[in-house]
Amino acid sequence: MDDIAVRPAREDELGAVAELRWRWVLEDRNTPGTGQEEFVRRFVGWAQTHKSSHRCLVMVRGNVVIGMAWLAIVHRVPTPHALERASGDVQCVYVLPEHRDAGLGSRLIDAIVKVARELRLERLTVHSSTRAVSAYSRGGFAMSPRLLQVELGRTSGTGER
Repeated sequence: MDDIAVRPAREDELGAVAELRWRWVLEDRNTPGTGQEEFVRRFVGWAQTHKSSHRCLVMVRGNVVIGMAWLAIVHRVPTPHALERASGDVQCVYVLPEHRDAGLGSRLIDAIVKVARELRLERLTVHSSTRAVSAYSRGGFAMSPRLLQVELGRTSGTGER
């Protein structure tokens, strides 16, 4: 595991990150709504456009991207106590299947939490898969009785959000 690093994604790695997202959809046995080339192109464009609000970390072994994690940053309404406020949402934490069950997902989670702390975010949330709840719990996440949500509908036909 010594040859694995977690760091911010470089611009030239966004295509590889898009490929991870594509592979994730296929792994969930969902049918993509667009072709792979178009998806990669649009994903890279989206990542470039949203780089101020969405930070991407990659996990690399040598020069190969084997995992990713995204931090979405939401600026919050100021209060008299804190004029600059922001929260974060962990999104799209994924490790290639052949690299799983070695603690790599936890390393990505720990890295995202570290970035959130460095940015002085007030809170960090995640909508986790059942399989990953224990990894997030080990990373310091806990259930909250005050965090509520309403399902507003699907953004795609794949069941993902």
